[in-house]
Amino acid sequence: MTDAARRLGEDLARAGTSSGSSGTVSAEVVDVTDAGTVNLSLGGALVTDVACPDSYRNRKAGDWVAVRPGAVPVVMWRLGDDPGANDENTIRQLATEVALDEQVVRAATWGTAAPSGGGWQQATVPFVRKTSEGKVELYFQLASETDPSPPSPTGRPPKAATVTANSSGSWRNGRRDDYRDYPFQGDYTGGGNLRGAWFYGNKIAAACAGKTVASMKVSFTRRRGAGANAKRPMHLYLHDHTSPPSSLDLDEGPDELLSLSVGAKGTATLPADWRSKLASGTRKGLAIYARGGRDYASFSGGTITITFS
Repeated sequence: MTDAARRLGEDLARAGTSSGSSGTVSAEVVDVTDAGTVNLSLGGALVTDVACPDSYRNRKAGDWVAVRPGAVPVVMWRLGDDPGANDENTIRQLATEVALDEQVVRAATWGTAAPSGGGWQQATVPFVRKTSEGKVELYFQLASETDPSPPSPTGRPPKAATVTANSSGSWRNGRRDDYRDYPFQGDYTGGGNLRGAWFYGNKIAAACAGKTVASMKVSFTRRRGAGANAKRPMHLYLHDHTSPPSSLDLDEGPDELLSLSVGAKGTATLPADWRSKLASGTRKGLAIYARGGRDYASFSGGTITITFS
């Protein structure tokens, strides 16, 4: 909790006491942090790392919450519609995903002709084969058909892949900054603009080989103790290095896909041309770079989630 946040909380508490009320005030969530706390816009000020109850689930930027003022403000509950319907849809989607993962027999069909496709093994009348996902398919050849076979289910897209960075770092004035293990952007001290990057080897292209990429999303956390507390944009680029180089070159960019306040975590969807270059191996990873002190910031994370069609 920052001193500014504490002073604001005390002012709000005094205002509530003087009016004879010990209730709550409304605030908007600016970001959700890596610690599960939230950064709030409260009384026109940014209040960071405000604690939340376990009952406040699925926290996200843009939520409106009730806050108990005090020396240490606390979120009491979320304001808005009942999330029950959304929870039900999410649970159903997860249940379907789990059922498909655990399913052993993928299809059971029959007909008077032999089954089409390769990999079938005849067991007198039934046929059986195993798919590339390890699922079992059954086919039964009949002498005569009294009830039509159900249609064979459509193929399922490959499971999503998660790719984490092998390493990361920062560069300044054309060389590696050995004192900074995390990627930085901007210049806070006047020593030169910083650029940072995440390195994945060839893991991104390997995860996409032979598949059609539907989307790529990357998650980041804005680290504390670097720059202003307010939201700052990430100036994202692509690069073509498999591992940390002596001098970091930048390629496509910048693109401001994500803005985060201090301690916040967020996810950005990469543009189609970026994911195409990463999937093909033309580009190898992600980088950040900014000029001057306004957008000086440091970020961790860089985990890429790839979905396929």
